[in-house]
Amino acid sequence: MTEERSEAAVRIPARAIDMKLEIVVIPVSDVDRAKAFYASLGWRLDADFTADDDYRVIQFTPPGSGCSVIFGKNVTTAAPGSAQGLYLIVSDIEAARNDLVRRGVQVSEAFHGAVDVYAGTDEPYLFGRIRVPGPDPKHGSYRSFASFNDPDGNGWLFQEITTRLPGRVEGDTTFTSAADLASALRRAATAHGEHEKRSGGQHDENWPDWYAEYIVREQAGKPPLS
Repeated sequence: MTEERSEAAVRIPARAIDMKLEIVVIPVSDVDRAKAFYASLGWRLDADFTADDDYRVIQFTPPGSGCSVIFGKNVTTAAPGSAQGLYLIVSDIEAARNDLVRRGVQVSEAFHGAVDVYAGTDEPYLFGRIRVPGPDPKHGSYRSFASFNDPDGNGWLFQEITTRLPGRVEGDTTFTSAADLASALRRAATAHGEHEKRSGGQHDENWPDWYAEYIVREQAGKPPLS
C-alpha cells in the first residue's frame, strides 16, 4: 500500500501547473544611469525600493509585456553587461526601431539571418552570427531583427513575429497591446482585399467574420484563409 501511495503522489497531473515568467534580472553598474535609460525607452516604472544603504531594486515593464526586468544594488552577483540575448517581440520591426531612434537610443539597422548559416564574426543571435542587412526579404515571421544595448552593454534584440508557429498559442486568441491588435487587423484587411478580388470584386458583407477567423488562425499558426 505504501508503494502504491508513493506512485500516486508523483503522478503527473492532467494539466501542468501554470508557471509564468515575470521577472528577468539585469546586472548594472550604475543604478541611476540604468533607470534613466530604461525610462527613456518608454517602459513603465513599477517600483524603486530601497531597504538600506546596501540594497535597492528597480522594476520596469516594456509596453504590452507580461514580463518585467529588475536591476539595482546587491540584486545580483552577475557582472554588469553580462545579460545577452534578451528578446523583445514586436509585430513591426521598422516601427519598433524607429521609435527607439526618436528616443535617442542607438539601435542597429534591421537585419535578417543567412538561412542555414550559423557561423561568422558578428554578435551572436537566435539564427547564428551572420547578419544580412535589411529585414527578411519575404517578411517571414521570426526572421527579422534589430539590436541595441543598455549603458552597461546588456544586449537586447527586437524580433518581428506576425504569425506564431503551430502549437505556440494555446487557448483564446490574445493580444498584448492595442498596437499588436491593430497590426493584425491591417494584415487581415490586406488578405481580405485579395479574397474579395478572387471572389469577383464583390463587397463581402460578412467581412467581420472573415477578419476574426483570419486573425485566430494566424495567431494559432494554422494555414491562412484564402
